[in-house]
Amino acid sequence: MGKIDTSKMRPGTRVELDAGEPYIITEYQHVKPGKGGAFVRLKMKSLITGSVLDRTLKAGEALEQADISHRDMQYLYADGDNLVFMDQETYEQTEIPTASISNADLMMENCEVEVLLHRDKPIGVELPNFVVLEVKETDPPEKGGKLKVATLETGATVQVPSFIDRGEKLKIDTRDRSYSERA
Repeated sequence: MGKIDTSKMRPGTRVELDAGEPYIITEYQHVKPGKGGAFVRLKMKSLITGSVLDRTLKAGEALEQADISHRDMQYLYADGDNLVFMDQETYEQTEIPTASISNADLMMENCEVEVLLHRDKPIGVELPNFVVLEVKETDPPEKGGKLKVATLETGATVQVPSFIDRGEKLKIDTRDRSYSERA
């Protein structure tokens, strides 16, 4: 693709580094010291390995923009250490290692997701921002503003308010695994 200048970089921007490995910028800080030229501090996470990297660039420097495409797919089932997804247009099936998917335990079968592709190779999955899941196990409801642990139908555990009971459907934010509201 093209190059992206430090003035256009923001958290969420995807770039490629030296060996062509795709990274996502998680933190961006523009620093203008009293003496000398301005520079940018970046914290980046590898989209393939998950490793975190700190980089400092001079203001105006550019990095290669990552060639990342999205494809709408449907989560079908788990097969050992892999999850199987089906492309919504071509009906081709793709296996992606469970370990490379953050919050994979929040996905229900037949859930619609976006699969990230780098040079047509799957590298990750973006879940919808919210999912609705049923509470399978939790302590009995209580009054008060405390939090308690609830196990959802997918096996995932999340913190929920103390008034939530078994069998209730909850809206869960997949970005931070937090309770949003009753569904």
